[in-house]
Amino acid sequence: MKKSSQGYRLVFGYLGVFLILIGVIVLMPLILLIFYPNESNYALNFIIPGVSSIFIGFLLSLFNYKRDLERLKRHDDIILLTLIWLSAIFISAIPFVLTKQYNLAQSVFEMTSGYTTTGMSIYQVEGGSHLYLFFRSLSHYIGGVGLVLVLTSAISDKFGMQLFVAEGHLDRLLPNLVKSARFILSIYSFYILIGSIFYMIFGMNVFDAFNHAISAVSTGGFSTHIDSIAHYNNLGIEIVSIVLMLLGGTNFVIHLNLFRRKFKNVFNHIELKFLLIYGVLFTIMLTLFLNRNSITPSFRISSFLFVSTMTSTGFINDLRVFSLFPPQVIMLLIIVMLIGGGQGSTAGGIKLYRVSLFFKSLYWQIEDKFKLPNLIKKRHIYYLGKKEIIEQNEVNANYAFIGTYLLVLLIGVIIFTSFGNSISDSTFEVSSLLGNIGLSIGIITRLNTPNALLWVSSIIMLLGRLEIYVVLFAIFRSIYNFKNQVVRD
Repeated sequence: MKKSSQGYRLVFGYLGVFLILIGVIVLMPLILLIFYPNESNYALNFIIPGVSSIFIGFLLSLFNYKRDLERLKRHDDIILLTLIWLSAIFISAIPFVLTKQYNLAQSVFEMTSGYTTTGMSIYQVEGGSHLYLFFRSLSHYIGGVGLVLVLTSAISDKFGMQLFVAEGHLDRLLPNLVKSARFILSIYSFYILIGSIFYMIFGMNVFDAFNHAISAVSTGGFSTHIDSIAHYNNLGIEIVSIVLMLLGGTNFVIHLNLFRRKFKNVFNHIELKFLLIYGVLFTIMLTLFLNRNSITPSFRISSFLFVSTMTSTGFINDLRVFSLFPPQVIMLLIIVMLIGGGQGSTAGGIKLYRVSLFFKSLYWQIEDKFKLPNLIKKRHIYYLGKKEIIEQNEVNANYAFIGTYLLVLLIGVIIFTSFGNSISDSTFEVSSLLGNIGLSIGIITRLNTPNALLWVSSIIMLLGRLEIYVVLFAIFRSIYNFKNQVVRD
């Protein structure tokens, strides 16, 4: 009779399989040596961590060798999920450390920004290696789709959906993970291909087009130029970027309904209705506040900036934007960063669904004050064309998440101000990090940012990407298990 594998043996056995896949991801930039053979001097920087990850992963996978695998318990799947993300970030940071141009804090920051699709960067992109530029974009692709989705879909569906949900994907697109993964990866890749073609039509070279298409659809924001989309000063490129960012910032279930031609479900959806109302309102306000000489250039900047911020991409189309910003614009952008994009999309923030439900529940509570108790009826929303009853416990959970999100934001602002930054600048920067936006008001810079602040920023980005609860639960559960082990010993 086979022995069973459970608990930490099961967790580390599965982690070994993921380390093998992470090692393969780290080796993937070497494909570009076919096109850029003069960059072969960087090859070892990827081979060393990639092969090491595969080897260590193989050894860890032996924990589950010839054993019956039990189902992951709830606390086990969250610990495994956190270990997968931390492993991917730290292993992927090693190629940057090996250049001897970046220390560990800077390298971890860069790859945390990549996998969380934040896009805030300290990497010197101008004159940078094509291998590293592609690797940064690849981290957006993997992190945008969902690190666990990509990795587990390559193994099995046995426990993959459990981790997929734990990662924050609440919508099950199709009956199993493999089918969901195939659909998401196929539409994701399709958008990137079409986006690359249109970018090239409007003047980008092949390499830039491919990298920017990945960044736009993943709502990441890494660019091959330090001045982002503003480098091109091209209206066509900006329009393509807006379309790709909106596609990336939209719930994947909406894409599924679009491909199935269920347009009624798409347009009768609480998130899109809320987005249309507040998107038009905020774009108009941004345009008016930025209006110096003419409405047209202000509208061009404002509409691009709103979409880039709302979808948590972080592209900019005008380098002067921060020098032009009056305090009202900064405040509006902070609000947009906090709201974020669609639930189940590559965007960050609190998410449109939660904010929509917040305002809906607020209206319901006010309405109930003016009704007799026996007249109070069950509340509902329209989610993808379907009327869904909203119970009070869901409303309470929504309030709790928003409160927790704002609490983390407040703690982050306090830490940032302790480094000598103003409250307004700190609020903007932390909102960007926590919402995985990538816009920076200047606190995070390539050379002058203290390592301690980079570590804090990396933690904030990871908290935002895994929607806070996952990381906190993993920490508390690990401490709990450790204390119990000490007591038993």
